[in-house]
Amino acid sequence: MKILLVSTGLGMGGAERQICDLSDELCDLDNDVLIISLTGNSIVKPRNTKVEIAELHMKKTPVGLITALCECRRILKRFNPDVVHSHMIHANIFTRILRVFTKMPILVCTAHNTNEGGKGRILAYRYTNFLADINTNVSDEAVEAFIHSGAVKEMIAVSNGCDDKRFVFSLEARDEKRQELNIADDTFLYMAIGRLEEQKDYPNMLNAMVEVVKDASAKDKKVKLAIIGHSYLEQELKQLTNDLGLNDYVVFLGLQHNVERWLSAADCFVLSSEYEGFGLVVAEAMLTERVVVATDCGGVSEVIGDCGYLVQPKNSKILSKAMQKILYMDIQEKENIGFLARQRIECKYSLKAIANKWLEIYQGHYK
Repeated sequence: MKILLVSTGLGMGGAERQICDLSDELCDLDNDVLIISLTGNSIVKPRNTKVEIAELHMKKTPVGLITALCECRRILKRFNPDVVHSHMIHANIFTRILRVFTKMPILVCTAHNTNEGGKGRILAYRYTNFLADINTNVSDEAVEAFIHSGAVKEMIAVSNGCDDKRFVFSLEARDEKRQELNIADDTFLYMAIGRLEEQKDYPNMLNAMVEVVKDASAKDKKVKLAIIGHSYLEQELKQLTNDLGLNDYVVFLGLQHNVERWLSAADCFVLSSEYEGFGLVVAEAMLTERVVVATDCGGVSEVIGDCGYLVQPKNSKILSKAMQKILYMDIQEKENIGFLARQRIECKYSLKAIANKWLEIYQGHYK
């Protein structure tokens, strides 16, 4: 099967990494895969060199849109795909417009969040909906949110797939990364991964960390929080870290491509998001057998099940209590939770299983 994946971009994010992981797996299953990235430079890329990437660097102007549509049309006619699968709201609307004057055997549009923007985007989604054959989202809660908003009438949930071969705990990686951070074996390391943007609500995490540090210091415990990610809030969050007196306890690691090795270094993974679609990074932390504390938003509860700790979003006091619980947890209990967490993700969300599900959808078997 010839599969064309269209993405808003290939920046650092869970949706973008999912597109690349999916393309790798689909290629391994003997399909021809081409990715069109509409905007920006490709930060994440497929590992399989057989997957072709076309970067359009679309400008946010009417002329830029028309130019990108024409270029996409040329690529599509050359590649002649059996299915076009777009990801994220801008690419979904773009490919629907493209379909007005370009033949597509089947168009699948995938959203990756419970919240894809304001009323304007919802209206654009609704009025172009007739041009899509199938609409999907990454969790049951995200599907319900889209239907409730009026963006679509019908939508199915297809979870993200997780690379259980890549995300495996490594003692060697743990030692290496903790040495890079210059922290001792007895330092308890919290870790967060995600773009430094409003959705991830890092102020919630930093305020929680204030309470964790206060309690740990009183009990002679060493703690550290490492944050992987970058975006436009970086300086603001660093300033907040300074204002909260956390400079000795929080380190910003910027963009990292080997997050699986960094996860091995952590003792606890923390997600403080205000909203999520699926929470791919949570699943990856679970595959690495880390204990997870996460806010109960989007599909995160579907991912964690009873193999981690869920807390109310936007409540730093509750988040800090959960983080402290893991700090003082018995080592054997943490190992048991990590073991069960990996088993859960392997069973429910393996990349191969999800790729095969997409192939069934592409062939019309999705009811």
